[in-house]
Amino acid sequence: MNILVSTQWLSDNADAENLVILDASAHLPGSGRDAAAEFAQGHIPSARFLDLPSLKDLDSQVPAALPTANQFADRMRTLGITATDTIILYDDSMLRSSARAFFIFTMFGMKNVAVLDGGIAKWKAEGRTVETGSCEIPASNFPVPDARNDRVRSKADMLANCDTREEQVVDARDSGRFSAAVDDAVHGLAGGHIPGARNLHFVQLFTDEGTFKEPAALRQIFESAGLDLSKPITGSCGSGMTASVLLFALELIGHDDTALYDGSWSEWGADPETPKETGAAQ
Repeated sequence: MNILVSTQWLSDNADAENLVILDASAHLPGSGRDAAAEFAQGHIPSARFLDLPSLKDLDSQVPAALPTANQFADRMRTLGITATDTIILYDDSMLRSSARAFFIFTMFGMKNVAVLDGGIAKWKAEGRTVETGSCEIPASNFPVPDARNDRVRSKADMLANCDTREEQVVDARDSGRFSAAVDDAVHGLAGGHIPGARNLHFVQLFTDEGTFKEPAALRQIFESAGLDLSKPITGSCGSGMTASVLLFALELIGHDDTALYDGSWSEWGADPETPKETGAAQ
């Protein structure tokens, strides 16, 4: 199974044994949208609601921190998921939040995980069936997994990288917030970026239909942003959500030497001691 599957693939395989479909929708706090309510009003048949916004470590000083291994295992048990299940993630979000869920699942060692290309919007546009409400799922005995912490960068890591520049940094936010032409109102901070970062607004990766562009086009987009695809790349954004979209797209083109700066601008921009740059990428 590829890490990106089509609506037709999911329709053909929805009844496969040990296949679990998860709604990984998440929205900006000011969007006025309620992912749980929208799931109840209509979701892909047999899907379960991941509640991605709550899958985070509230005890961490990092805003919207990735969950701990225990928190991840608890959520999997509640959802009735086993370690050998095949997981299909989808969303109905402008943030393409299923990519964040993909990062979390693979960080905790899940092997058979994929994202539905185009999400539920494409599913509905094709006239496919949706269900309403929710159903009770028996809990599983999902074990506490090991985490691939080598894929996560801290503020200390990013500070060190400002000196060494061993890893390229790519910022998924729009150019206005990146350059500080406008404030980062989403996080209540001034605009700007980590020194040396490149800018690639994540929306550039998608077609007008909301599906990922072809690999050749994706590769060209990353290279046009000034990234060397033979070297390590760390993704950043506002809070680690849309940076995950960039990392997912990089994996689609075979570049897996990547990491996520978990705190992103919500941590970096809030610290008066961190170095910051404004203007376009140099």
